[in-house]
Amino acid sequence: MSDSLEPDTPAAAEAPDNPLPLDNTQSLDDLSAPGVENTVGGDALDEDAEDSAAEPTRQPVLLTRRTLLGVGGMIIAGGTAFALPRGRAAAPVTVRNAAARRAVMAMSTPNPVPGGSLDPLTIPKYVTALPRLGVMPSTGSASYNGAPVDTYVIASRQFTQQMLPAGYPSTTVWGYGAPSSTGTFHAPAFTIEAKYGRPVRVTWANQLVDSSGRYLPHLFTVDPTLHWANPPGGVSGRDSHTTFTSTPPPYTGPVPLVTHLHGAHVTEESDGYPQAWTLPAASNIPAGYAAVGTVYDQYKAEAAQRYGVAWQPGSSTYQYPNDQRATAMWYHDHALGMTRVNVQSGLSGFYLLRGGPADLPAGVLPSGTHEIAMVLQDRSFNKDGSLFFPDSRTFFGDTTAGGPWIPTTDTPPYWNPEYFANTVAVNGALWPVWHVARRRYRLRVLNSSNARTYLLKVVTNPLADRPASAALPIWQIGSDGGFLPAPAQLDEAIIAPAERADLILDFTNVPAGTQLYLINEGPDEPYHGGVPNTDFMAADYYTTGQVMKIVVGNSAAAIADASVPPSQLSLPAIAPLGRPAQTFGVSLNEIDSAFYDGAPIYGTLGTLNADGTANSRFWDDPVDVKPVAGNVVEFDLVNFTVDGHPIHIHQTQFQVVSRTGSDGTVRPPQPWETGTKDTVLAFPGETTKLRAYFDIPGRYVYHCHIIDHEDNEMMRPFDVLP
Repeated sequence: MSDSLEPDTPAAAEAPDNPLPLDNTQSLDDLSAPGVENTVGGDALDEDAEDSAAEPTRQPVLLTRRTLLGVGGMIIAGGTAFALPRGRAAAPVTVRNAAARRAVMAMSTPNPVPGGSLDPLTIPKYVTALPRLGVMPSTGSASYNGAPVDTYVIASRQFTQQMLPAGYPSTTVWGYGAPSSTGTFHAPAFTIEAKYGRPVRVTWANQLVDSSGRYLPHLFTVDPTLHWANPPGGVSGRDSHTTFTSTPPPYTGPVPLVTHLHGAHVTEESDGYPQAWTLPAASNIPAGYAAVGTVYDQYKAEAAQRYGVAWQPGSSTYQYPNDQRATAMWYHDHALGMTRVNVQSGLSGFYLLRGGPADLPAGVLPSGTHEIAMVLQDRSFNKDGSLFFPDSRTFFGDTTAGGPWIPTTDTPPYWNPEYFANTVAVNGALWPVWHVARRRYRLRVLNSSNARTYLLKVVTNPLADRPASAALPIWQIGSDGGFLPAPAQLDEAIIAPAERADLILDFTNVPAGTQLYLINEGPDEPYHGGVPNTDFMAADYYTTGQVMKIVVGNSAAAIADASVPPSQLSLPAIAPLGRPAQTFGVSLNEIDSAFYDGAPIYGTLGTLNADGTANSRFWDDPVDVKPVAGNVVEFDLVNFTVDGHPIHIHQTQFQVVSRTGSDGTVRPPQPWETGTKDTVLAFPGETTKLRAYFDIPGRYVYHCHIIDHEDNEMMRPFDVLP
């Protein structure tokens, strides 16, 4: 089990916060005030215009991006609608939606997103101490090329964990841990601590079996109609998109897993390629099933030749050179077409790389108990404590309830385009309380949610109207690829799925006994930029709009703190990449059903036609992006959809160059994007320009890290050529 973060100074016990203070004087009434304009892509939603979409079909009524913007099978970006059938260019049509604007104005009461049978409004907040994630134990060391290598054996298992407050049922989850120490299994996982220049070798074992060695079925509904790992297809049909003549039942067989170290500079066989999965070494794998993915045996041979390691059934052994800038990476499952359900089950964890020329000397930053790894995840629950995840496309609310599906329509029967849950967990605990001293803290924050972007802000009132006034500045000193060139003082930190933020919070001058709240002003739908409650509706104030309570210790004097104030930090320099030798245009697309108006059936990453229009490409289409090792490469990500998409590129840490709007306006990267990154938000109607350097030949992937999108075609392979 993980340890709770104890207060640095004694703090009096507090009564649990009322989870739903209905008599709170700061209601949401201001949202219904007349004259407030809500814009999408710069165009005001005209209240007097004709309604152009049906009322939401979900109960309770929830304003989603689909009900807000889905019109006649089109997808809107920057006030323009794009129909994107496979292989065709987009054609613009301008639309407005008065019903959607009126729905925004009416949001004046708690309105959590739909979820399981446990009402999130009944769950008490701020009664669980913030857990501290432990350190993953090593099994020792080995030798590679005469140098030491730290070794680990890390397994994926099923177990129960107390995610809900004490007194509620425990929750069955999946998580990583060391098989030699059952107390290390946790969701999210314990942290791997790595050192610059010292490789780490991990044997990742799929141990999703019961006490008798029989495979465990998935916790959630697995849609076999996607392009997915497909073990029942056997050797010839694995990693495929099966054609069905009728709607199949969900897949309930043994679960394929493959672990990816997100952000790692690594050779192809250790990258966690989506088709390098393995089933558990269970005693009852059905006859004819493929036990491993398409490239597993190829990468097994490469690992044996390169590192002298022998992969065993149900496992893979990867080696990470740790030859990059000091930074926070994270590991998670990456199986083809199943990442969303596997990560939602709990399979993620931090990997902190320390030391080297791009780190700071000891003592400059808060460390030890004053450095906190925080994993943010949204989750929904049933009354029995189990995790909830949609078991039908009906849940998304953009189709007829119950279908029809195959063969009448083209819509996946179980996959949902995005999943947003109705509670927020930090390190596996819902809405925890964090006791702090009057000093500085370093927060290593990871967004491990499926689709949610967090806009984090420290405030005095968690129910204050959004955008709320910041009570304490957030200093961001690093992002995905390590330190920024200079600290950035922010009112709020924006963290998209898969992004990491290295933050400093300074409580030195905060009076003892102060109660603060970390809130989320991001939306309960994909983030597309803009201002809360002007350009999008902020997350429900009573549930997903709150993250954590912070209580400043009762000591009258500030605790002695030798760390450097963030405004005085001198961070390691970053050399800008030179002129690109190659340029690749990438279109971000969404394809809607021909049967259900406005119902997405695919997200894709394509190419750009000569006239700048989009050409959708699918996972199994020929490779388009082929950087040459040793080249600086430029990517132009052109977003033809209504969503902001967090795009992740494997093997490299890139630099954000600019964003260009549909009107030609060019914007530089935000201050927190001026370092190196592996994931970037590409906003609707814009071109996001990146520069990257590749130096390891092999096959890798780039994809949207809204993992519901990734699992259904919004991922493509690329080849780094020698």
